Parts: sequence; structure tokens; C-alpha cells
Amino acid sequence: MPISRRQGRERASSRERIIEAALHVLETEGAAALTIRRIATDVEYTAPVVYQHFANKEALVLELVAYGHRLMLDEFRTAAEEPDIDRRLLRIAAEYVRFAGEHPHLFEIMNGAGVDAHRRRQAAEPAVDVLKDLLTTWAGARGVRLTDLEEASEIVWGTVYGIASLGHLDTVGGVRAQRLAERALQAILTGWRTERTT
Repeated sequence: MPISRRQGRERASSRERIIEAALHVLETEGAAALTIRRIATDVEYTAPVVYQHFANKEALVLELVAYGHRLMLDEFRTAAEEPDIDRRLLRIAAEYVRFAGEHPHLFEIMNGAGVDAHRRRQAAEPAVDVLKDLLTTWAGARGVRLTDLEEASEIVWGTVYGIASLGHLDTVGGVRAQRLAERALQAILTGWRTERTT
């Protein structure tokens, strides 16, 4: 194997170890414990080695935000296999809330001010695109004309995010939050279908 290829694999492996260590610290101790020095210690590197992969803590946090959205996207894609289009959207809502409950610290940094809004939106874009595709499919199947798909997806995303936050903060509890998210989304879909007939 050429040296450059081996070095590339070693670099990728080191980066993965750093990300895994950062996720472990985040999930077990919260964002306050997440420092470059702490991650370096956990993976038995020096801080400068970590800085070779991530310019600063914000870059590392951004990677964790992107990781969280990829993880959530995988769960959305599984839920999107549901045959019934209404049920498919309700499952997306429930999965989002469940994700927030299972990964509270990750959910917090995915939606917090630790990363600027533009970068958070970029990281969330693939998951939002899945939601837009599902809404487009739903509208076609139900004969509903969504005049502004962007607005429709923001309504759904914002509603589910708000309820997930209630579950995440244990205001209503995780199981109840999942049920509330499904009911809220059902009410939104029913409202859009009713608008079609008036």
C-alpha cells in the first residue's frame, strides 16, 4: 500500500476516534465537558493532534451537529418506508421526538447557539429535504395544494421541534411528547386537507 494512502487511512481513523470520544463525552457529561484538551486526553493524543483535525472547538461541535443530523436522517429514512403516507409523516414526527429523548445533549447542540444559524441550517438540510419530499408526496396523494412548501416544512419542523423540546426538558415526558407530536401533525395534515375542500 502506498505511504500516502496508508497515511490517509490513519488520518481518517484518528478523526473517527476523536469524533467518537467527543460524542461519548457529550452524551455522558454534556456540552460543558466538551473541550479539545479533554478529547485529546480521552483518545491519548496531544491537543495539537486534535487541532490537526479540527481547527477549534466550534469545528468539532459542528461535526457533532452534522453527525446528529445524519443519525436522525437515517431514522427518517427508515420511517419513510411506512406504506401509508399519513402514517409515514406521523412516524417521522415520533422519531424526531424519540431521537431528542435518546440523545438529549446531541439534540441540544444540534439546535443551540454553539454553532451559527447558517451552519445549523446547512447540517439540517438533508433531513429537511426528506421532510419536503414526504410532504410533496403526501400532498399529491391527498389532492392538497401546498402553495409554499418551504413554509409547510417549517410549520411541521417547528411544531415537532417544540414538542421534542418539551420531551427533552422532561416537561411532558418522552412517551407523551411522541404522542403529542403525532397528534399535532395529524391536526396540521387534517387542516391542510380541510382547506382543500373549502
